[in-house]
This record gives sequence, structure tokens and C-alpha cells, in this order.
Amino acid sequence: MESLYAAVLGYLAGSIPFGLLLTRAAGLGDVRAIGSGNIGATNVLRTGNKGLAAATLLLDLAKGFLVVFAAGKLWGESAMAIAAGAVVVGHCFPVWLRFKGGKGVATNAGVALGLAWPLGAAYALVWVAVLAIFRISSLAGMSAVVAAAVAAPLLGYPQFFPVLAGIALLILWLHRANIGRLIRGEEPRVGGKK
Repeated sequence: MESLYAAVLGYLAGSIPFGLLLTRAAGLGDVRAIGSGNIGATNVLRTGNKGLAAATLLLDLAKGFLVVFAAGKLWGESAMAIAAGAVVVGHCFPVWLRFKGGKGVATNAGVALGLAWPLGAAYALVWVAVLAIFRISSLAGMSAVVAAAVAAPLLGYPQFFPVLAGIALLILWLHRANIGRLIRGEEPRVGGKK
């Protein structure tokens, strides 16, 4: 039952579409109607409102962290892993939006931090470094999710490798169009420059 509780908590919290709620509350309409059609921070940034994009990023990260942290306090380490996977799945496939949500990068940052702070640090370091060097948001996000999975056994948290590897595969699959554009040299850079 504890595993079920962790999964339900994770999914329901993950499915809260902060990007959509914030842009609507700000009178900017449906963020799904612009750019990539995504509800995440990168697409919210395309509204031109950096504050809303930052808030979306922080809230998506926070829901990942809080769910994992709460599951650990309530039900233990195995429940943390279940909640971690469920919160990312909820973000990517929210029942309220006909299972079409975000790509899970920010939420997974919170998940990694919630599982163990060194994993969150590895995630953040790779994300920031790749973004600073290449200025490509999707590349930074994909690199970070893979880094968190790789870091788990290397930093002494092998019990979290399966869920982080599963999340990484999901997020890479959700970025398949981005991967195609990266291969073709067509993926947009942060700031709009090619």
C-alpha cells in the first residue's frame, strides 16, 4: 500500500501544470498554443515573460523535490524511488491535459535533489555547464538527466539508478524531435541565435 500511496502522490503532484496555470493567470492565454506547445519553462519563456518562466522552472523543480522528500519521510527509501518515477510521469502525461504535458527536465532536477543532494548537484552542474557552453536548452536538459543516472552508482546511490535511468530514457524519448534538430544543426539556441 505504501508503494501505491507514493505512486498516487507522485502522479497527482506531478500532473499540476504550473506553466499553463501561471500563463493563464497572467492573461497570456494558453502556453500550449505557442512555440513547442509544451507547458514547461522553456516554452513559457517564449511568451517573453522571464519572471513567469523562472517561476515555472522553480515550481516544477519544487514539486519533484517535495514529492520525493515527503515519500521518503512517510514511507522510506523504496517509496522515494516510486514517487520519483511517478512525479515525472505525472508531469509528462497529466490526466487533466489529456496526457500531454511537459518533458520533465525541471521536475527531474527536483527529483534528483530529493533522492540525494549529490545527485541534484551533479544534475545542476551538468545542466548549467552544457547550457553555458552550447546555449541549447534541450541539450542541457538531456545531458543533465543522463548525468543524474550515471552519477547514482558512481556517487554511492546505486539503489536509485534504475528509476533515474528509466526517467532518462523517457525524457530522451520525449526529446526525439529535438534530437533530430540537433543532428541537423537546427535546434534553436537560448537567445534566438543559431
